[in-house]
Amino acid sequence: MGHRSTKRANPLEKISRRDWLQLASLGVVGGAHAGWFESLAARAAADPQRRRSCILLWMSGGPSQIDTFDPKPGHANGGPFKAIATRVPGLQIAEHLPKLAEQAEHLAIIRSLTSKEGDHARATQFVHTGYLPQGPIRYPTLGSLVSKELGSAGAELPNFVSVSPFRALSPASYSPGFLGSQFAPLLVDGRPAAANGAAAGEAEVDAALKVEDLELPKGVDLELADTRLDLLRSLNESFVAEHADAPAIGHATAYQRAVKLMRSAAGRAFNLDEEPAAVRDAYGRNRFGQGCLLARRLVEQGVPFVEVTLGNGGLGWDSHADNFETVRKLSGMLDPAWATLIEDLRTRGLLDTTLIVWMGEFGRTPKINENTGRDHFPNAWSAVLAGGGIRGGQAYGRTADDAMSVADNPVKIPDLLATVCRALGIDPQKQNDSNLGRPIRIVDPAGAPIDGVLA
Repeated sequence: MGHRSTKRANPLEKISRRDWLQLASLGVVGGAHAGWFESLAARAAADPQRRRSCILLWMSGGPSQIDTFDPKPGHANGGPFKAIATRVPGLQIAEHLPKLAEQAEHLAIIRSLTSKEGDHARATQFVHTGYLPQGPIRYPTLGSLVSKELGSAGAELPNFVSVSPFRALSPASYSPGFLGSQFAPLLVDGRPAAANGAAAGEAEVDAALKVEDLELPKGVDLELADTRLDLLRSLNESFVAEHADAPAIGHATAYQRAVKLMRSAAGRAFNLDEEPAAVRDAYGRNRFGQGCLLARRLVEQGVPFVEVTLGNGGLGWDSHADNFETVRKLSGMLDPAWATLIEDLRTRGLLDTTLIVWMGEFGRTPKINENTGRDHFPNAWSAVLAGGGIRGGQAYGRTADDAMSVADNPVKIPDLLATVCRALGIDPQKQNDSNLGRPIRIVDPAGAPIDGVLA
């Protein structure tokens, strides 16, 4: 039935792609229809109307490159973890990432990232915006830039969603800057809490990843809500007409976005209960795992930029002490969530239009300190790109045998962000007017896309 020509109608053709996937995951359909599904996924991926999206997996605190994607087996700086083979011949990663090793054909591991920013706040802002935090210019974060280029003003869902961000140390890293409040992220669970850990209760994780106040207050029906909103709209319009400055416009914009989301069926994207239990288990029943599942659901609905933070509600990867236990625990959440995200996007025909970026603000010192930890190290570290627009199955650049320096193909922050833009179909040299009226390019002109990484 799936591959043969027939004049008889296929009853599955009347089922939406989303419903078909739900049925397939539950085992209701399969077998002879598997080929039909693969062709459906292929058509979805090739749809010229499909816009690209980006999922940023942010590792708050700065992960150790040696203990993740740039192992140094046999060297004193390598630490106790083993290096394991991947599906790509000759490419090895750390032993606590076995599921990602099976997805290595989709990964472009950049092992030669280098910068000079070793302070958490400055480095976080630099990596998020591509510009050093200096002077009066308020540089926008990457998600705001991407949402401006790829988003839709009429979209029911926000064009930029940030899941479990840790903003206390560097709030400017999550700001739309001079682009304005219409490009600010919807923050989903910005509260530091134990629910980021694997031991958190399932109900607590689910509650943390829901958007608050989407439902009407108790005792307020739709008619009363409309009356109140009409009054608020009238007051806002009158005020903005006389005070057309950024705070007033931002206040009105925030309410407009909130009302649109409240009244939209697309808000169901935040309801993870719609997913089969087996899918939720595969991602991991912790805040990061379920955050990655939420990212897939949002991208599926056309959201162009989603950021998901793994950091245990703070600077979780900041492993000055007990580095190896820290990395082991966090990798235990990272590995299944990211690997499942890749496979889930692939089977749904979305991987070729979705770029996944894995990075933190810097790396960790190759030398292990007296507290069995690794300290801040921006000199030579790693980031990973996967999915849409990327040539996977490779490691780009190389660090020295002792991991203390970049030995081949150094990559600077503007280079990395220019590569991200190119993979998303965005011109990194496009200009936006800053809050000072000065045109600012999306990426520092010093940045050059990495041709060897781009598909």
